[in-house]
Amino acid sequence: MRYETIQELMDKAREAEGKTFGEIDTTGRIKNVRSKGALGHVIEESHFGYPINSDARPDFEELGIELKVTPFKKNKNGTYSSKERLVLNMIDYHNEHEYSFETSSFLSKATSMLIMLYQYEPNIPIDDYRIYKAFLNEFSEEDLDVMRQDWETIVAKIKRGEAHLISEADTMYLSACTKGANGSVVRSQPFSEQPAKPRAFSLKSSYMSGLVRQYLTPELMESIASHGELKEMSLEQLLEERLSPHYGKTLLDLCEETGIPYNPGNKAMIPRVMAKLLGVRKTDLSSIEEFAKANIKFKTIAREPDGNLREHMSFGKVDFEALSREAWEESDLYDTFAEQKYLFLIFRYDEKYVSKQKRIPRFEGIRLWNMPLETIDGEVKSMWLETQAVVRAGVQLTPMKRGVKNNLPGAKFNRVAHVRSKAADGQDKVRLPDGQWITKQSFWLDKSYIRQILDA
Repeated sequence: MRYETIQELMDKAREAEGKTFGEIDTTGRIKNVRSKGALGHVIEESHFGYPINSDARPDFEELGIELKVTPFKKNKNGTYSSKERLVLNMIDYHNEHEYSFETSSFLSKATSMLIMLYQYEPNIPIDDYRIYKAFLNEFSEEDLDVMRQDWETIVAKIKRGEAHLISEADTMYLSACTKGANGSVVRSQPFSEQPAKPRAFSLKSSYMSGLVRQYLTPELMESIASHGELKEMSLEQLLEERLSPHYGKTLLDLCEETGIPYNPGNKAMIPRVMAKLLGVRKTDLSSIEEFAKANIKFKTIAREPDGNLREHMSFGKVDFEALSREAWEESDLYDTFAEQKYLFLIFRYDEKYVSKQKRIPRFEGIRLWNMPLETIDGEVKSMWLETQAVVRAGVQLTPMKRGVKNNLPGAKFNRVAHVRSKAADGQDKVRLPDGQWITKQSFWLDKSYIRQILDA
């Protein structure tokens, strides 16, 4: 069927709202669907009436509109988020660097997209998944400014012969995700003999979550960038411009300046202070649009007068059951570092630590950071694989005078990442796959590695 106008297409798309895939299907295809990606075929064939094809041109070529059918999920706190990133098109390493952003394969594919959202529910048959919303997405100028920087970051790595070092965490909204079920498949790149994993342009799941909430439960998100600012500078430069006037002030000074009560025991205090300094009315960093869409997480770092850190940095609890059966690239830890950026809020003490001494740190600066791919697939992967091997063989638990010793990879393993306890007390335990009980453990980055990042 041919659609002559956008209005005609959207009227047809909205007819699917409220219907299940089983109700939409007219060919019986749904009975053979084994993957969520194939649900788009049901919509193409049964609802819009055009044959399935792998043509690179837009699905509705006469209107220049691409169709995307993508899932969302309802979180435990009642909010909605995207179930996954939105994959667009494969990156041709040999050609992409010859384009401009305006003529890029990404923009030619994604300028106008008809997005149809369905709810993912783990415990119901796939044909009972229901379409909730259909809308036409056209990027705002502000989002395109960020995506232009993202595209340039990806292409710059290709031009440097570093396509094999591309990571999703390199960018903000637009990413280059790995593509292909077989992790051993590689492709050539034009400026290096080193083969690279095949990758596709995609919109990050965090960016897609912003779209989901915008259309299902509109939330007021606050932008810290005024019109056109992100065209002139990067987000990190903008943050630096806004926050650098406050460098050198004590945390107590910043609390008094922003009207936030000074309470060192309140973990939310520093993010609330920073939100105020950035002009966010809700005093909540997570309500900043640019941070939410780019999947930026916050970590507060306190440095000693000599620059050292007293503590390692934790990055999520160890799920021993999942770890024992997962592959590395399917693990939560891989996703943590391969997809996320971190905004380090850096403070420094004036005085050396003395037990029970109450010290007030000074705000030293910020650092927007993501882990390099060679570290992810190097030291972090080796630590994770060693943890998996120990868990599969059975963790050795040895009672000591103070607590219980284990043979999981500790702080001396590779000086980058390790596993250690993060529990309320000695009775705060989880069960291992072999039935033993162990105090709750977390993955940590070594404090010496964090210092290297800050000093670089």
